[in-house]
Amino acid sequence: MARTVSDLVVVVERRQDFRWPDPDGRVMTAGAYVAARPARPRRVINLCRHADYLSAGYYASLLAEARGDRVTPALRTLADLVGAGTGPGAGQADLADSLADLNPRLVHLPPPPAGVARHAANIYFGRTPDVGLTDVAARLFQRLDCPLMCLTLAYGEGAWRIASVAAMGTDAVPRMHDVFFLNALEAHARRRWQRPRGPAAASFTLAVLHDPADPLPPSKASTLAHLSRVGLDLGVRVEVIGRRDYRHLAQFDGLFIRETTAVPHHTFRFARKAEALGIPVVDDATSILRCTNKVFLAETLAGHGVATPRTRLVTRATVAEVGAALTFPAVLKVPDGAFSRGVERVMDIDAFHRVAAALLARSQIILAQDYLPTAFDWRVGLLGGEVLFVAQYYMCPRHWQIVRHAADGSHDEGATRAVAVADTPPAVLAAATAAARLMGNGLYGVDLKQLPSGEVVVIEVNDNPNLDVGAEDRAAGPLLWRRVIGHFLTAAGRAPMPGSTAVSAADLPAGSQPAAERAALARAAAVRAAVA
Repeated sequence: MARTVSDLVVVVERRQDFRWPDPDGRVMTAGAYVAARPARPRRVINLCRHADYLSAGYYASLLAEARGDRVTPALRTLADLVGAGTGPGAGQADLADSLADLNPRLVHLPPPPAGVARHAANIYFGRTPDVGLTDVAARLFQRLDCPLMCLTLAYGEGAWRIASVAAMGTDAVPRMHDVFFLNALEAHARRRWQRPRGPAAASFTLAVLHDPADPLPPSKASTLAHLSRVGLDLGVRVEVIGRRDYRHLAQFDGLFIRETTAVPHHTFRFARKAEALGIPVVDDATSILRCTNKVFLAETLAGHGVATPRTRLVTRATVAEVGAALTFPAVLKVPDGAFSRGVERVMDIDAFHRVAAALLARSQIILAQDYLPTAFDWRVGLLGGEVLFVAQYYMCPRHWQIVRHAADGSHDEGATRAVAVADTPPAVLAAATAAARLMGNGLYGVDLKQLPSGEVVVIEVNDNPNLDVGAEDRAAGPLLWRRVIGHFLTAAGRAPMPGSTAVSAADLPAGSQPAAERAALARAAAVRAAVA
C-alpha cells in the first residue's frame, strides 16, 4: 500500500529553519526525530542545514535508514554530495564525472554573455524555476535524491557542462522562490516514493587497497602475498595498490579494500568509484556507511530484535538524564571508533560527565552501553551471507579491551584463537548471521559476547574484519582464501580458470571435504535456515 501524505515528516535542525506554514504539523527538529520511536515506517524529508559527517543532518538520514524509514536524501547521497564538498576537490570532480552523461542535455542552452563562464540554479525536489534546466533538474533528483541542490554549470569550448552539484539548506532558498518551493515540496509529498536510480553500470585482475604504513591493518603484507598465490591458482592476478592509484581503478576487475575504512576517507571514495565502474568491491560503500557508525548499528540491531548490551544514545540535551540512569562501570563510545579507539570505560558519574563531554565535542551523538566483562569476544566472519571463519579474540593482558593503545602511539593486542564452525555454539552463529544480514552481503566480522547465563549479545558488526594467515584462517584452512577469491569471481560473473582449485565449499565433491568441514558446513546451513 502506498504511503499517504500523513506519513510524511520534515526534519530540520532548528524549528525556525522552516520559515513556511506547516498546517499539517509535519515539521520536527532533528533532536525530536532522534528521540522519536514511531510504530511504523514513515517518509522522511531531511532538510537539516548541516549534513556533513556526524552532524545533525547526517544522523537524521542515518537513523531514518536504521529504522526503516524512507528518507530523502539517503545516507549514500549525503556521502556523495557533502563528501565532495562545495569546492573543486577530488570528490566534486568524481561527482561531476559521474553526471557527465547529462551534459548533452544542456546543448540547447544559449552561450553566456561575454565575461560570464558559470551559471547556478537552485533545484527543489527535482524542480527548478530555471525553465531551461527543467529536464536536467528532474534527472538530477532522480539520480541523487537530494531535496535541495545548487547546480553549477561551466561554459567552455562552446558548450555547457555540469561543474558541481551541492546540497543546500533551507536558508539558501530566496524569498522570491517561496511559492515555488512550497509547491515542489507538496508535489513531492504526494508522489509515490521511489529509490534513486543511477546510470547503468559498466564491466580479472583483483586490486587490493593497502596502506603499508598502517600500524593496525586488517590484513598484513604477508597475508596479501598469500592471497596473491591463491589467486594464481584460480587464474586471478592480485595486485596491491595504494591511495595514489585511485585514477587507475578502471584497469581492474575487482577491488578488495584492506585498509581501515571510514566515510570521510579515501577508502570510501575508492568503494564508490568501484561501484560506479561496475566492478565488485569489498567493502562496498553501503557496508562502510552502516558498519562504521555504531549509532546505525545500535538502532538497526535493536529494531530487528537482535540482542545487544543495553544501549542509550547520548546527546548534549540528554547527557544528564542518561548519566542518572546508568549502572557503573559503563562504556562510552564515539560512533566511528575502530580497533578499540574512541571507546572509554567510565567507573562513576563524574568520569561519565568528563568523558561524555570530550566525546560529544567529536560527534553530535555518542553511545552509552552496559559494561559486560568477558575473557574473550567471539568474532564470526561472514562473506556473502556465509560463515567464513570463527575466532575468539582475548582481552589484552591486564586490560579490559582486545587492543590497548599507549600514549606514545604503540599498542598491544590480546591473543587470537581460531575455532572450527562445527565447534561454535549455535546461538553465536545464529546471532552473528542475523546481524550481518542486516548490513548487506559483503565481508563482515561480527563481534559477540556470550554471558555466564548463556545469552549471546552482539557488540558490533565490522565492515573490514581482520583476515590474516595463521590467525583467522587457522581452523578454516585454505578454503577460506579460495572462498574470498571466489566471491569476486562470482560477483563479476566469472568462472575460475579451467583446472584450478574449486573456489567454494559448495563446489567441492562431498567425498573430498574433510569430515569436520562437512559438519561445519551442515551446521552453518542449519543456522542460516533457522534465522531466515
